[in-house]
Amino acid sequence: MERSLETSVSQAVDAWLRWLPRWHPAAHRGRTRICRRCIGSPILRAAGLVDDVPHQVQHGLATRMKALVDHAVAEYTERNLPVLRAELRAADLREAQRAYRPGEGLDPEFDGLQLDPDPDPEQPYLFTLAELGESQARAVPPPPPLSDDAKEALRTEIALADQCANETGRRICELLVGHRLAIHDAVERYVEPQVTALLDDLALELDSPTSPW
Repeated sequence: MERSLETSVSQAVDAWLRWLPRWHPAAHRGRTRICRRCIGSPILRAAGLVDDVPHQVQHGLATRMKALVDHAVAEYTERNLPVLRAELRAADLREAQRAYRPGEGLDPEFDGLQLDPDPDPEQPYLFTLAELGESQARAVPPPPPLSDDAKEALRTEIALADQCANETGRRICELLVGHRLAIHDAVERYVEPQVTALLDDLALELDSPTSPW
């Protein structure tokens, strides 16, 4: 397990490093919602990706590490937590009945982000991806109720799954410290020049005599 996790973390960091040269600052209107996956993330602190790093750069690494935690918890659940395993399988079967699942199959850099831009009162949407997904979810029948004993067993197993997730996350943070130098060098090489150029362009625009500011 330890060697497997160490290898998986190294491979995930390598995949993020291969993606990073393709990153470019977003030119579209920004979004105001806070990313729950990245804000205050101990994984990003361990990787040294906290200060002055664009969110999508952070998000791509945080999502890859979350996938490792999810995989470890899924394996632990499959081996040790029969009640939770049955509930998750039933949830997967219900999810499969939805014809449209907009949040599935996204690249790590986009997985977990809000699906639609913030609303614009001057340009209202006919529909949004999130609304389409929610309408499909409402069409799936709810699960049958659990007995009191099953609820108690499920609560116990969820606590064990959370413990597994926390332990895996802490170990991933420890392993990420060993990749800090490579992560820092990549950000310095591929990200910082683009951010600097963007700030220089903004300064020129603000200094322009035709600028409304």
